[in-house]
Amino acid sequence: MALKEGKLYYSISEVSKHFNVAASLLRYWESEFSTINPKRNAKGTRFYTKGDVEEISRIYLLVKEKGYTLQGAKDKIKADQKSINTNIEVISKLEGIKKFLTQLKQEL
Repeated sequence: MALKEGKLYYSISEVSKHFNVAASLLRYWESEFSTINPKRNAKGTRFYTKGDVEEISRIYLLVKEKGYTLQGAKDKIKADQKSINTNIEVISKLEGIKKFLTQLKQEL
């Protein structure tokens, strides 16, 4: 599931569906990575900004896709954030191309 463009804040359920992970995992990552800092309302409901989602995508790439430990992911983000961002951009573009090709195939 893709997140809607143009929104200022995303709920924890939207973000968890986007990454196909449990909401509890996002809460755990929030406690482990100080860079994930969602806004909260008076009831304590989390609202993630685009920056939070980008940070979660870095962590997701390293932990879920590349198999890093949480400490390994922290070290990698600290040491080489630029290459991680480049990888995420490439993956995003490839997913867009895949979506386009799938739509094109359906139209034929």
